[in-house]
Amino acid sequence: MNLPYCCKTPRVLVCWFFFTHYTQRRVHTADESDDGGYRTFILKARTGCTSFRPSSRPELSAAEVSPRNRPRHATGSDQDPGPNSTMTQENIFLFVPNLIGYARVVLALLSFYLMPSSPWPAVFCYLLSALLDAFDGHAARALDQATKFGAMMDMLTDRCATMCLLVNLALLYPSYAFLFQLSMSLDIASHWLHLHSSTVKGSGSHKTIDLSGNPILRLYYTSKPVLFVMCAGNELFFCLLYILHHIQNPAGWLHPLLALCGAVSLLKAAISVLHLVTASQNMAALDAAERAKRL
Repeated sequence: MNLPYCCKTPRVLVCWFFFTHYTQRRVHTADESDDGGYRTFILKARTGCTSFRPSSRPELSAAEVSPRNRPRHATGSDQDPGPNSTMTQENIFLFVPNLIGYARVVLALLSFYLMPSSPWPAVFCYLLSALLDAFDGHAARALDQATKFGAMMDMLTDRCATMCLLVNLALLYPSYAFLFQLSMSLDIASHWLHLHSSTVKGSGSHKTIDLSGNPILRLYYTSKPVLFVMCAGNELFFCLLYILHHIQNPAGWLHPLLALCGAVSLLKAAISVLHLVTASQNMAALDAAERAKRL
């Protein structure tokens, strides 16, 4: 140790020894682990001072030194769980109602592919896809697997399936193409605006919003037999129009059934108009409330 002669007195040497020994110990401890910095942080917070001597250094408990109690840094493992972390616990995409929804999508696509050439298999696949709509809801309630993803997929499958069938009907009945286009536009616009207004108001589905002010919509959504008859009659009406175009000598009972289902389809179109009006009023009321808060 190269020191000046004036520093080689016994008192100075003892002070120099303790200083270098304590400094090397602090550096060695900090290099081995990050406990040194964490200990220093806790001791400073406990004593309220910025420095302390080794002799007066208090001991820390095991709970204070535990890595679980240390301040977390902005690392991927310590941040809030992202969307993929939930999938390790519960795979929403493999829920039974969603699997039924995938089967509905496959059947609908198969029916669209068969419509130009094979009317009966196409209608079978289409009606089976529509019929499964009733089973996925029962499965969701029975298994407690109701999800927002499943509800959205369910509604989109219904809208897209009806729209594609109406496109084929517009090709088969060119003189009624405007009515089919109007039906498509009304169905999509009313459901989309109705769903959007219900989401803004805080509901998870367009079937669960407050309909106490509208008795028709309340009956339509709260009575399952009414909802089933309306949806089944509407789909059956369009399927009968498609089938009758491919049958040369249809049975006599098909035309009365077509007229009955046509009446149900007209009533459902009127409910879609009511959807559109009610959702527009809800959106206007929300806009008025927001403007009143700003003024």
